Amino acid sequence: MIAGFHNLKSGEILIKGQDMRNMKPYERNIGFVYQDYSLFPHMNVENNISFGLRVQGINSELVKNKVRDIMEKLEIDHLKNRSTRTLSGGEQQKVALARALVVNPQILLLDEPFSALDPVTKKDAIKVVEQIHRDHNLTTIEVTHNQDEAMLGDRLSVIMSGEIIETGSPKEIFNSPKNQKVANFVGIENIIEGKIIKNKNGYAEVKTENFNLHCLSEFESGRVTIFIRPENIVLSKILFRSSIRNNIESQVKEMLIVSKELIQITLENGLKAYITFNARDDLNLNIGDKVYASFKATSVSLKK
Repeated sequence: MIAGFHNLKSGEILIKGQDMRNMKPYERNIGFVYQDYSLFPHMNVENNISFGLRVQGINSELVKNKVRDIMEKLEIDHLKNRSTRTLSGGEQQKVALARALVVNPQILLLDEPFSALDPVTKKDAIKVVEQIHRDHNLTTIEVTHNQDEAMLGDRLSVIMSGEIIETGSPKEIFNSPKNQKVANFVGIENIIEGKIIKNKNGYAEVKTENFNLHCLSEFESGRVTIFIRPENIVLSKILFRSSIRNNIESQVKEMLIVSKELIQITLENGLKAYITFNARDDLNLNIGDKVYASFKATSVSLKK
């Protein structure tokens, strides 16, 4: 709808205060990078990039200069005579970005731009997009199912079943979502029911079925739902002296490999934590071992 490919049923789309509803897609000055890049197979790289400028009827010499500048900036000038069929995924992405950027768009739209790339190429591609965003001071909107990529944004919207459920900073969404539905979606695996038994100057003690914890709270009393991200919990076999107020004793119930780097530890009291393989080996951690689960009061989010 922002790009103009679908019509609105209600509401408005304003770009710099201008209503876009009656403007054709080519009149909106929007750059669009598709998930599959959608490069023209019958054109070489240079002609793909210059296409939007040529459609606008811009002077051929100016077109040539603009295309050269953007190719040099993205370090793809050596590809200018290549067929797009012969490009790698990372090269295709850079060409698609160049084609979108060469028209000096007001907004850059990215549709799953990194999903087809291998991990190494993906890291390089993300750097390129971040650099473009900074250099051009360009509003960039990305659609992604990858939550790590979502952390790149200044603002994040969670969309479910075609509806925007919540919008906020990545920190707000991932650490203190508005409800349990969003919490489940963003990977908060510690969702616990509890009751505030004490609150002094916004610093609360909350009683749950298996333990008590300390946290910051805007609520004076009553029942609450507690959110704690598993990566914010540190496990140890010895209770260390520190400023951390939550040090909860339990036993290891289950260990599950969740990635090439992380293991999920489930404790008998229901808490879940992530540790690295190295941390597990250093702790010599096994099922049945007694551990302390430690986390800061600021790592806990309460919702009514």
